[in-house]
Parts: sequence; structure tokens; C-alpha cells
Amino acid sequence: MAADSEPESEVFEITDFTTASEWERFISKVEEVLNDWKLIGNSLGKPLEKGIFTSGTWEEKSDEISFADFKFSVTHHYLVQDSTDKEGKDEVLEDVIPQSMQDLLCMNNDFPPRAHCLVRWYGLREFVVIAPAANHDAVLSESKCNLLLSSVSIALGNTGCQVPLFVQIHHKWRRMYVGECQGHGVRTDFEMVHLRKVPNQYTHLSGLLDIFKSKIGCPLTPLPPVSIAIRFTYVLQDWQQYFWPQQPPDIDALVGGEVGGLEFGKLPFGACEDPISELHLATTWPHLTEGIIVDNDVYSDLDPIQAPHWSVRVRKAENPQCLLGDFVTEFFKICRRKESTDEILGRSTFEEEGREIADITHALSKLTEPAPVPIHKLSVSNMVHSAKKKIRKHRGVEESPLNNDVLNTILLFLFPDAASEKPLDGSSSTDNNNPVSESEDYNLYNQFKSAPSDSLTYKLALCLCMINFYHGGLKGVAHLWQEFVLEMRFRWENNFLIPGLASGPPDLRCCLLHQKLQMLNCCIERKKARDEGRKTNTSDMYPGDAGRAGDQLGPDNLKDMDKEKGEVGKSWDSWSDSEEEFFECLSDTEEFKGNGQESSKKGGPKEMTSLKPEGRLYQHGKLTLLHNGEPLYIPVTQEPAPMTEDLLEEQSEVLAKLGTSAEGAHLRARMQSACLLSDMESFKAANPGCFLEDFVRWYSPRDYIEEEVIDEKGNMVLKGELSARMKIPSNMWVEAWETAKPIPARRQRRLFDDTREAEKVLHYLAVQKPADLARHLLPCVIHAAVLKVKEEENLENISSVKKIIKQIITHSSKVLHFPNPEDKKLEEIIHQITNVEAIIARARSLKAKFGTEKCEQEEEKEDLERFVSCLLEQPEVLVVGAGRGHAGRIIHKLFVNAHRLTESSDEAAAMAPPEEELKRMGSPEERRQNSVSDFPPPAGRELILRTTVPRPAPYSRALPQRMYSVLTKEDFRLAGAFSSDTSFF
Repeated sequence: MAADSEPESEVFEITDFTTASEWERFISKVEEVLNDWKLIGNSLGKPLEKGIFTSGTWEEKSDEISFADFKFSVTHHYLVQDSTDKEGKDEVLEDVIPQSMQDLLCMNNDFPPRAHCLVRWYGLREFVVIAPAANHDAVLSESKCNLLLSSVSIALGNTGCQVPLFVQIHHKWRRMYVGECQGHGVRTDFEMVHLRKVPNQYTHLSGLLDIFKSKIGCPLTPLPPVSIAIRFTYVLQDWQQYFWPQQPPDIDALVGGEVGGLEFGKLPFGACEDPISELHLATTWPHLTEGIIVDNDVYSDLDPIQAPHWSVRVRKAENPQCLLGDFVTEFFKICRRKESTDEILGRSTFEEEGREIADITHALSKLTEPAPVPIHKLSVSNMVHSAKKKIRKHRGVEESPLNNDVLNTILLFLFPDAASEKPLDGSSSTDNNNPVSESEDYNLYNQFKSAPSDSLTYKLALCLCMINFYHGGLKGVAHLWQEFVLEMRFRWENNFLIPGLASGPPDLRCCLLHQKLQMLNCCIERKKARDEGRKTNTSDMYPGDAGRAGDQLGPDNLKDMDKEKGEVGKSWDSWSDSEEEFFECLSDTEEFKGNGQESSKKGGPKEMTSLKPEGRLYQHGKLTLLHNGEPLYIPVTQEPAPMTEDLLEEQSEVLAKLGTSAEGAHLRARMQSACLLSDMESFKAANPGCFLEDFVRWYSPRDYIEEEVIDEKGNMVLKGELSARMKIPSNMWVEAWETAKPIPARRQRRLFDDTREAEKVLHYLAVQKPADLARHLLPCVIHAAVLKVKEEENLENISSVKKIIKQIITHSSKVLHFPNPEDKKLEEIIHQITNVEAIIARARSLKAKFGTEKCEQEEEKEDLERFVSCLLEQPEVLVVGAGRGHAGRIIHKLFVNAHRLTESSDEAAAMAPPEEELKRMGSPEERRQNSVSDFPPPAGRELILRTTVPRPAPYSRALPQRMYSVLTKEDFRLAGAFSSDTSFF
């Protein structure tokens, strides 16, 4: 046993040569990905239609693999096409070359305006790219490139995949790819050359043909003809002969009273710089054959005017500065400020004022305590400080954020009634607002929760927006707001209605600030009516004349009464047993003291009939009192208290907190029945001797049920009774009726305490920080911006913009309906508005450049307008008639003017050293030719050479060969796809 165990204790090093290396694992991963994506076998699609690379949909799938610890991403790019015959896909077609090889020869999609670079260079509809996963990683060494390429070749051979597989080498910005495509007995190698400096012999067609032919190395003596496609791109950057039409706003004209480019209440619009930076003209010769055309270092037949195809694209300026976008963005920035109005205007709480207030709070204790003489307060610094404070309180015009002229202009715009001797009584802002209010644009405020476009709130938002941008920024905003709040207080104290607000209770569809202003207007209306009522009623009036006084009040309140009768929304605030209530009455309540509660509890006894009726509005048409047959009079009632949404929310919270207990429910019912009790008291005063049934018949007819019955004499008579809900024990209506006294509306406790509500509103306005104000008014500003964009778009009529505006409205109505929308969502809306503004500015720029307004013939004008709208929406637009069409002639003229301009102004260029001139223009002959031509040297030259030849031997199968060349000022690239027969090699 010992002998057996000895060998086991020894350690042997075993090298297993069967384990896979990192390279083999990498190949198997590539194969696995190709299998997963089902890229195996030959799947032939239908021939490519013209323009499909641009109009079709491209999709991509990605996966990640690694070679040792180096990560690669594998991406499959493919054009989505309708699947053809599925049965044919499964069959292995041995004689047919792979789809990608066939695509190399397809001429329908040369020079696509928007596509992946490999699609442009090789015309492929499907390919796979293996590239380093991290942006900063790169495959630089030749050995690594070859290793990757051999991995690709093995993976393609093992799987039978016929989709081209590329490997990205060198730095990503160079866009260098090498790749391979394998079929049955055929292979295509994709190779690339990328140089910074162009060798002179390859700047023309004849030199590139030499490279192509030498690379093919075709053994046939008469070479098959080479098919050629050429595109020259010319860039127009100089628009000096066309001034950008946007005029800067004339700010000074506002104060002078002239009609400037900008007025209060009107938003500016347009880009401050030309939003079109360049025009690219591509002249294309799509089907040429070798030998037909001459292009060498001495002479060229390629004249852009004679090119059969012209296409144009415009390069848009990146994020052009747009006035409307800047306006709204700057206003939105206020939302993020934290300062209060006082801090902004220089009266911060850290100053001496705070100390003085603190001293006042301890005034009593100071009086009772012995204290030394406060000598420190007589110090010079203290005296200077208090003097400074007084100066600040009475700031001079030059020190104010807004100068007086601007401030007066704005206040007059906001309060037009201030210009007349006596402020207007009516509260509607415009006399002819009925036709406007029906329009869809006017009703946008419902969706945006802003304010009507003719309202004071809307105008205030625009003025603040303008001041923030042009007249003092945040300080100017704080100053105007301070003046606005002072104006509101002045109007409240002097009974002047606020203009630009619809009459009636606050409109809950509008923003809270608008509701608050409407609430203040309601308070002013009530106060004004009360004050006028006091003037009409003489102080020495006898108690017996009270009825007439009620009748006198009647017609004034008739319209309001009819309007408000169906309103729900009763105020709980007004129900209170506190002593601190206001009474709008003469002090003649003593006459009711003898008519105690007992009598009123029973309904309508004889004692009640002796009372004189008071506060009658008018007689009801048909109804009479059930018990004494007297006609039923509709009383003058108090209007329900108007409420803003924050008060409604507060009320609902308080009512919810009362809970579900019997006591809570009873208290809730009492709070909600304050308005009912008031109406009952008014009804009793107007109809002495009435019963609850009489009140219900008028107030809630559904709760009084009438039936036809036969009486003792056999006659059909109507008999009525209260509904079941009115007969429920401890019914609120019955309880309220029993407690109600016959008091006319003018002598009742007020349901709506206008003084208290007005002070609450004024306090609310006074404590608003500029940031709060901006939050309140931002929906109005966005609303105004959308209206402005719509108005400008109507002038241009761009269909794509119409769709975007609809999207903005839908998006905004969703976002702005929430109480505190997220900043990010608001920024998105502003960004969308700016985009639309830029599109409209681009349209105007192009129309000015192409002179659409100058066209005399209607047909030509329509064609040009269509061409301009296509330029905005499509990546590249074909010029109908090329250089001979109407648009072509205009483009030619643009280039001629720009070329002449550079020749005349740039005298230094004529004196340039020969070497520099050579760099710029090429050979001497080319220089000569270009000086004659109307066009500058092309900024880009692209050529595609194609042919079908047998490689590598004369008896090999004839296969497609393709080479793409692009030559720009600082870049030269050759991308070749060379196919060869591998059956016997």
C-alpha cells in the first residue's frame, strides 16, 4: 500500500493542449452572435428602389463580446424591408452571389443624403460592425488588425454567414473599417485608405481610374468598361448680398411714444442671426462610362452647370439666438430666485428697520424698566444710516430700477381707465370681446390654466416678461410688482373696479393669481354697492319705510340675483357666531324683539302677518302662499360668497377633518347651510305668514310633491306635501327654518365679508416673491408664446410646424394643469417653442434668399415656395431642371454674386504666394479654369467606380468590383470592395 501511495503524492504538471485559447473563444463568440441573429445562409431581398436608403427605416441590434479583457461591441445594421418569399430563403442558392455583392453594383442609391458611412461608401443594405466598446479604445497595431480580420474570416467561413462583417480599426474619429463578405466560392474584401494630404495624381478621374484598374489586376486584355458616378459639392457661405431681415427691437422708441419694433403686450419674434449658415449644392453625373468624359490634371469636362442632377441641402446654424425663446427662458429663470421683493429693492430685513420693529414689540417693558440714556443712538454712524434709509425710502427717479417714463407707460397699458378723469365702472376689458372669445386661440387659457388673452393678468405677465428682459431684470420686475400691489390697494380703498377682469366670481379655469384679482374685484363691487346703498337710504328713515328701501335695492340686484341663483359653492367662512361681524343695516332691529322665537318656530302664525313685508324683489308669476292666499314674493337675497381654488381646497380640508361622528356631521351641515339660512330669513321678511312649504316650492320645487286627489265634494284638487327627504327627523331644512328670523338681506350678517376677503387678497399679493409671481404667470407667458408662434406660422404656412404646435399645446395642457409642474417639463415646453421659432426664422431666411416674393409668375412662385418648404423638412432636395430650372438659376446667381464679391474684396488673395495658390486651387490649368467658372472650387469631390471582371484568373467567375473616393480640403479617402473567385484558389 505504501508503495502505491508514493507516486500519488508527487505533483505532475499537465499541459492540456485541447483547451481553447482566448482567440478561439473570441471566434466562437462571434459565431454565436451571428447564429443568434439568424444571419446564416443566403437571404436575397428584392432590388433596392431609388431613394430607399433615405426614405426607408434603418434598425440596429447590438451585443457585447470580449477578446480576453478587451471589450468589443457587435452591431447589426439593416434596412427594414418587406419579407419576400419565405420558402426561397431557406433554400441554399449555390450559384447566386451574396446580396451585398449585388448591392455593390446598384446605382439607385448613390450618394444618399443621410446614412451610415459604410452605406454611403459601399451601397450596402445590411452589415455587421465589430468595434471597441469604449469610445477611447482603439485597435492600432497592424498585428491586432490582422488578428481581428482573420477571426472574422474564420467566423464567416464556419457559420456560412453572407452578411459583410467589418472591423473598426484606428481611432474612432477616422472611421476606418476593414471587412469581408463570403459566399459560395466567392469573397469580397473591403479595404480602405485614409490620408490627410491628397497626392496630386489622384485629384482627378484619370488618376483614380489608374488606381482602380491596378488594384483589380484584371488579366483580360480589353478591360470591360468602368461605370462612373461623380458628385461635386459646392458650399455657399457668403450671404453678404442678402441682409438678414430680422430687425432688432427699438427699445428707446417705447418711451418716446413712437411705434417701435417692440410694444408692451406684444412679444418679439425671430432669430437675431441668420439661422441658415451654409447652402450646399451637389452637382451629380450619375451614369458615365469611361472614355465618354475627360477629367485629368490639364482639362476637365465636368462643368457644374451642365450636370444632369442638382440637389441642395442647407446647413442650419446651431441653436440660433431667438428672441421669443430668450424672452420666455429669461422669465423662467426668475422662478429659481429665492429673494423677496424687499431684499431685491434694497430694504432687507437685516437693516436697522428690523431692529426698530423689535424695539416696538418690547415697548411696554421698556416703559416699566429704568434704563440709562441711550447715548449710543446719537452716534454719527447711526445718524448717517438713518439718513440713508430715508433717502432710500424716497428714492430718486435715476435710482429706481424702472424710470418713470417706462413705468407710466406700463401702468397706462395695464390700467387704461386711469387716463380718464373718472375710472370706468365696467369691469370688462373690451367692448367687442364676444367674437374673440369664441375662437379656439382665445380659449387656450382653459387648457393652459392661464388667463384670457385680453385680461389684466395676461397683460401683466407680458409686461413683467419684457421688463425682465429689457428694463432692469429682476429689480425691474420687483419694482413693477410693488407698484401693481399699491395700485390694487388704491382701487380697493377708493372703490375703483379693476379693468381687464371678467365680472362674476373667480374663474377656477384660470391661474390662481387671476382668481385672486377677480376676488378683489368682487370685494370692490360689493363695497361699492354697499356704499352707494348707504347714500340712497337716508339716515333718518322710519322703520316703516324699510320695505320701500328693500324694494329700492331690488332692481339693482335683479340681474346678479338671477345669475347667481343656481350657484352652488356656499361659503363656510361666513357662518360664524362671533361678534366681529359687519351688518349692512339701519339700526332698526328693535321692532323684531317682540316677535320671539316661539312664534317663528310654528311656521306662520297670525302675529307674523302683522309684520310689514320687507326686501321684496318682485312677485312670483303664479305661486301664492298656501295658508293665506297672498301672492308669493321673491325676496332680495345675498349672493353666495365667491371663492378661489385655494379657499375651496382649504374648506374641503376643514370639512374633511370634522370626521364622520354625529357631532362632526351636524357641525358640517350647519357650516354648509349658512347660505340657506340667509335665504330663509329673506323669504320670511318678504312673505309674512309663510310656511316652510312655501319656501320649498320656490327654492327647491322638486322637494314639493303635488298630486291630484278627490276631495269630500268629489272635485279633483291638487294636494301637495314635502318630499321624503324633507320629512326626515332633525332635517337641516326644518331646523334652519325654525331658527330663521324674518330679516331682510340688507340687515343680515354678511355671507361674504368683502373687507376681510379683500385684505386677505391684498396681503397675499404683497407677500409674493418674484419667483412665486413668475410661477403664477408662467402659464400666461407660455400661452402668449404659443399664440405668437401660431400667428407667425399662419403667415408662413408650414405644415410640419402646425403639427409641432399641436403637440406643444397638448403637452403644455398636461403639464400646466398640475399645481407645481416640474422644471424639467417646463424647460421642454420652452425648448419646443424655441425650435418652432427657429424653423419659422429659417423659412423666412430661405424665402428672402430665393426671392419668393419677387416672383411675378404665380406658377414659379408656388414652385419656389414648395422648394423652400422641402429644404426645411428634407435632408436633401432635388432641383427640378438642374441648372436650367428656375430654382437652379437663382442658386447659380447666388454663387456668381458670392464669387464676384470674394474676387473684388479679397485683393490679398490675388497677391498670395504661388505655393498657397497651388494648395487652394490645384494645378495651374485648374486655376485657370476656376477663374473662368462661376463656381468656387468644389468643397468635396466624390466618385464611384464600378465594373464586373473575373478575378484572379481569366477563367474565374466575373464578379462586382467597386471603389469609392472622396476628396475634401483636408481629407482623402478611398474605400474599395474587391471580389474574387475562391473556388480553385
